[in-house]
Amino acid sequence: MRIDKYLKVSRLIKRRTLAKDVTENARILVNGKVVKPSYQLKLDDLISIIYGTKTITVKVKSLEPSIKKEDASNMYEFISEVVNKEVL
Repeated sequence: MRIDKYLKVSRLIKRRTLAKDVTENARILVNGKVVKPSYQLKLDDLISIIYGTKTITVKVKSLEPSIKKEDASNMYEFISEVVNKEVL
């Protein structure tokens, strides 16, 4: 499954167009590497998402093409959240 679709289906990011834009701006890393929106995810990949001043890392547990809202959090395992300090 493409990374932009996965982010939308798992509800880590609300809309697929937003997921695509975020990925194109190098704010999504898979296994420590910047990827394009078309990157094909595999089970157990580590996704790091840079949200402003924090970075969230999750592990891919499922690649379901569609899933109920209540079950979306079962698609990934939360690994860590790091607050980034910006240098002015």
